[in-house]
Amino acid sequence: MKTSHLLRILMIAISGFLFIQCTSDLEIPDPIAGPAGADGRDGVDGTDGTASCVTCHSNTTREPIFASFMTSSHASEDGAFARGGSANCAQCHGDKGYLDYIETGMVDTAGYSGVEPMNCATCHDQHSTFDFENDGPDYALRNTDAVTLVIDDATVIDFEGSSNNCITCHQPRNSYEIPSGTADYEITSKRFGPHHGPQATMLEGVMGANIAGTEAYPGVGSAAHRTGSSCVSCHMGESTDTSQGLHSWVPTDAACVTCHPNGAPDEIAGFSEDMATLQALLEANSMFDADGYYVPGTYSAKLAQAAWNYRTLLEDNSKGIHNPGYTRALLKNSIEALQE
Repeated sequence: MKTSHLLRILMIAISGFLFIQCTSDLEIPDPIAGPAGADGRDGVDGTDGTASCVTCHSNTTREPIFASFMTSSHASEDGAFARGGSANCAQCHGDKGYLDYIETGMVDTAGYSGVEPMNCATCHDQHSTFDFENDGPDYALRNTDAVTLVIDDATVIDFEGSSNNCITCHQPRNSYEIPSGTADYEITSKRFGPHHGPQATMLEGVMGANIAGTEAYPGVGSAAHRTGSSCVSCHMGESTDTSQGLHSWVPTDAACVTCHPNGAPDEIAGFSEDMATLQALLEANSMFDADGYYVPGTYSAKLAQAAWNYRTLLEDNSKGIHNPGYTRALLKNSIEALQE
């Protein structure tokens, strides 16, 4: 039985070899070509996938940005950014605290180490939509939403779009309560006032000590630079001079002449004279020390309010340009109050 089974397997194997040998000698004719088909229609070329990227991410675009940024105070390495290590200052004086504040609404109470000056990634994150046609410029700014003020959480300022990123820091800090009413007011620090950042609130026309007087206060948000312009359009104009416009944030003449064909003024009329008058009145009440800081102590409501307004207008650093009407009312009414 076993021998018969082996023979059958052997016969099948031999037959297979013979079949291969036979078929390997067959000639297969070449295929006959059929008639040519009709030509297809050419497709429409798609948009270059990198075209929109190159608009911004090219050396031609980036080099003026970097050059102008390095002339700005934001990039300064004069020591101001070192205060970003302190929890009290980190929100605006260093990259780490700013990022934490934008993302979480607060900073690390323990402070920060290894703080660096502001850089591109401080203000810019990843893109939002890439849909430039429908959503407008997508500059990947970390904040384009309306901002709730730290000095008054009942007040929200919305400059709409890119300029909202500026409000985050360019607003009064919450260290001191704005003097109001008629009760005496205690100044507890020589740095009393809105600190370095009341630009957004001055433009909006809020957060001054609105002393009653003969000069009327304009409506909130009614200033021409508030309704017809923006932080970005005034301070980041196109320029071939990297020390102006762009990311230097120094206003260019070209950004002003559309509304000011005869040239923009350096200050509103009478600003320097009125500021000198108000300063002299405060000095006469022994409010300043030898270095120009406020002397801590208890003062009348009017003195404290005038002192707040003086510091607000000084720190705004626009000499009234941001909001002429509000500036004039704060100045004139403060002077009147101290001359009574």
